[in-house]
Amino acid sequence: MSNILEVKNLSVSYGGIKAVKGISFEVPEGEIVTLIGANGAGKSSTLRSIVGLVRPSDGSILLDGKEIAQKTPEQIVSQGITLVPEGRRVFADLTVLENLRMGAYLRKDKLDDDINWCYDLFPRLKERSWQLAGTLSGGEQQMLAIARALMSRPEIIMMDEPSLGLAPIVVKGVFDIIREINKQGKTILLVEQNANMALHAAHHAYVMETGTITMSGTGKELAENEDVKAAYLGKAK
Repeated sequence: MSNILEVKNLSVSYGGIKAVKGISFEVPEGEIVTLIGANGAGKSSTLRSIVGLVRPSDGSILLDGKEIAQKTPEQIVSQGITLVPEGRRVFADLTVLENLRMGAYLRKDKLDDDINWCYDLFPRLKERSWQLAGTLSGGEQQMLAIARALMSRPEIIMMDEPSLGLAPIVVKGVFDIIREINKQGKTILLVEQNANMALHAAHHAYVMETGTITMSGTGKELAENEDVKAAYLGKAK
């Protein structure tokens, strides 16, 4: 299986602070890959650098073998990567439907089929098509943020803490959706503090600590690793 995304020796700095320190990892096409780790580990900075919101201080980011590290966010989205940001960041004063259309702002073709696909994935959004996004529940806003990202027809969709601030039953629903999107052919790069849910959903996983990758393996391998259990799953050795 070929790698749709390759990150090589990536470093990200904010002034004198090095948030990401020369990490390398791969995202195979059609798989779910997750980065887990504590707050401040560098996970979100990694995603932000891939999508062009932060310029890497060093390293290479290859999408389908082509360098994207110095491209603008608009160029990167047009080449096939979207980000579901932490905190959802829906357009509160726009309707659900208007938010979906905003996700396709770079497209020039008809959107009806993709909107209907999103409504099939998220029937709740169809029910609330004309409702202002700011009046939705947290779980509904997360659904909308994911659906909006899908509207650009990405090759790879990145999600930053999709379960943050959601009730456990809603979190389960979000991860069911993540699996379903993957089954329908989308490659997913997931940053998630809920290590248990992330590792059980992921094909491959990486552990980040203080800007470096300290461990990698299949999701199953890391879920069963005693050090990972102790540090991230709340289970003593």
